[in-house]
Amino acid sequence: QVQLVESGGGLVQPGGSLRLSCAASGFPFSGYAMGWHRQAPGKERELVAAMLSIGVVTNYADSVKGRFTISRDNAKNTLYLQMNSLKPEDTAVYYCARLSLSLRHYDYWGQGTQVTVSS
Repeated sequence: QVQLVESGGGLVQPGGSLRLSCAASGFPFSGYAMGWHRQAPGKERELVAAMLSIGVVTNYADSVKGRFTISRDNAKNTLYLQMNSLKPEDTAVYYCARLSLSLRHYDYWGQGTQVTVSS
């Protein structure tokens, strides 16, 4: 079955960095576009960054442009999110998700990893 397992979250001071990983299994990872989303308390879930199967980045949220970088290693079935210059407003649960082949919706989600940016 499809599994997405995030890791790498934690507590970091403002201005710090974290790298999130999403280990994928149960499907041909290299054939699917993937995305990172986040949800802060009391807010709607938002798309942070998305990447096509061939490694082309489709978009970043305006709030993270220039600070976050999405990447993937198809040989390792892993999606990454490098987060630099972190701000308190980046605090959220971060989820990786698989974009369906129809490209209309994300059809599988990981359990999420907490990122807290605080001094």
